[in-house]
Amino acid sequence: MERDRNGYVSPLSTRYASREMQYLFSDNNKFRTWRRLWIALAKAERQLGLPITEEQIAQLEEHAEDINYDVAEAREKQVRHDVMSHVYAYGQQCPEAEGILHLGATSCYVGDNTDILVLRDASRLVLKKAAQVLRNLSAFAEKYKDLPCLAYTHLQPAQLTTVGKRATLWMNELVMDMENLEYQLSALRLRGAKGTTGTQASFMELFEGDEEKVKTLEKLVAEQMGFEKCVAVSGQTYSRKTDAYFLSVLSGFAQSACKFATDLRLLQSFEELEEPFEKSQIGSSAMPYKRNPMRSERICALARYVIQDAVNPAMTAATQWFERTLDDSANKRLAVSEAFLAVDAILEIYINITANLVVYDRVVRRRVLEKLPFMATENIMMEAVKRGGSRQELHEALREHSHAAARKVKLEGGTNDLIERILADPRFPLSREEIQAQMASERYVGRAPSQVEEFLREEIAPLLARYPDEEICAELSV
Repeated sequence: MERDRNGYVSPLSTRYASREMQYLFSDNNKFRTWRRLWIALAKAERQLGLPITEEQIAQLEEHAEDINYDVAEAREKQVRHDVMSHVYAYGQQCPEAEGILHLGATSCYVGDNTDILVLRDASRLVLKKAAQVLRNLSAFAEKYKDLPCLAYTHLQPAQLTTVGKRATLWMNELVMDMENLEYQLSALRLRGAKGTTGTQASFMELFEGDEEKVKTLEKLVAEQMGFEKCVAVSGQTYSRKTDAYFLSVLSGFAQSACKFATDLRLLQSFEELEEPFEKSQIGSSAMPYKRNPMRSERICALARYVIQDAVNPAMTAATQWFERTLDDSANKRLAVSEAFLAVDAILEIYINITANLVVYDRVVRRRVLEKLPFMATENIMMEAVKRGGSRQELHEALREHSHAAARKVKLEGGTNDLIERILADPRFPLSREEIQAQMASERYVGRAPSQVEEFLREEIAPLLARYPDEEICAELSV
């Protein structure tokens, strides 16, 4: 069917989010889940003694998937109520079961329980994709654990680290996000069958005041939907703090991915690392030579959207009145879905980049060597002290030589001649060979290689063991 070019279409659907994440927030998933919940309720009510037949349930199950949208949409134009329109449409397909549909329930029975189920399934998909990012970065960190590179504080060259060790910093933040999301999932509960204001009064009426049956009803519904428990108490809706908690975690994923992408953009500017660049990819309409980090830039753009979007459910949770108000609905259906869709898009790009990160190791080494003389000064000073020199005098001499060498590089465009200046200074009784021995970059990375090995073994391997190794090769849209 030809696309309507006159209406707004979300780029999350056309450019960014995967089909599997989009399905979770689709009409088909939503309304099929409503029907699953109605079937679960009918089964539980029949099991607890209400006059519901197997034939009625069989008819509901027969039409659980084939939503008659035309009937539901026509009905909604008349009654202006989405749930009752779908109750009506389902009843048209299942005339024998029409009278027991939605029995004792309020709209939030299907609406809120479906939202909880989508939260669960969308979060599991996020975790699956985040695990693939970690697999990609694990291989990268292992490969480059020994390659020294410049480390930065204040975006100024500091001591050395290794390319692999830096990758573990990106990984560690993603691990924190995954563990946070795992915790939220472990605490997630179905809303259950709570009735109009959360008192279960309608179900108490159905079961003639039998509280145990009403409590069992919820347990049976929860089990059918894959939950151990329902929330202990609620108003008409589950607490909107639940949405706030989950979007706070999604904001964390966005923050971590943005940190990675920003680092990569800087390193690509330094010509040390580079995101994948396809054979026919165009970097600039004006400058054919450009190789812009467009994937990383897209991560940063989407991350900003998610981070600010996390404020929405927090404000919604704070402004609910008593047992519920409806000012949550329009905001919630935008904020929650788009946060998941955007994080899904971010992780798709993250997977794509980390599967084929390019390292220009000769540039990395060259940039280390440019700064290494400055970093070696402390070792040179200590060796000269062992030969009888004064630490304070030698420190001042090295300060003067370092600044002079830096001026030559910055003001004159010359090379770093710090070592030659030290060799010419009689206060440093060291030969060229002895000074060069202090210039091995591997001496300045500390425990970085061992830290990588320990992190991958002790932190990453146990986490990834919880997720099947289903390699995801993200195919990016334009």
